Amino acid sequence: MVMKLRVLLFVLIGSYLISGCSVSNNSSETKSIKGLWELFSMEVKDRNTGDWKHYRNGMQGYLLYDGNKNMTIHLTDQGYENTALEFPNFTDTISLEALKYLTKSYYYIGEYKVLNDSMVQHKRISHSNPGDWGKQVVRQFKFNGDTLVITPTEEKNGNLKLKWIRSED
Repeated sequence: MVMKLRVLLFVLIGSYLISGCSVSNNSSETKSIKGLWELFSMEVKDRNTGDWKHYRNGMQGYLLYDGNKNMTIHLTDQGYENTALEFPNFTDTISLEALKYLTKSYYYIGEYKVLNDSMVQHKRISHSNPGDWGKQVVRQFKFNGDTLVITPTEEKNGNLKLKWIRSED
């Protein structure tokens, strides 16, 4: 059994390498937005001074582009998961304190389309804010080394900058 697993592993690795699917640091895949990204920092620019500072004293989250057309983003305050509050699912009996806490979680699921080498469009299918369901937004993106930097293009959020690092599997 162990020998069969070793042979299977050898065949899989060998076929992967032979097919040219390996990704080097210089490949186009490295510069693709496709993949799971972990938030490194979310900063807001002070409109008066021009200084950048952490948004809401630090955020955490994930961004996923599946390589097809689907994407999702989830942002929370730093340490959001560390709470003693309880959140029963699918009920209308929840404390006001817990409801307020839930507003610290921002997410949406959508379809995306890369418009060019620096712009991506998100069409929101669902959203944590019911008023944003179905809306389209455009995000500017660029790479700074291995970091994906995304900035909203709409004026309301144009002073935000999100830096993402590719999540390790």
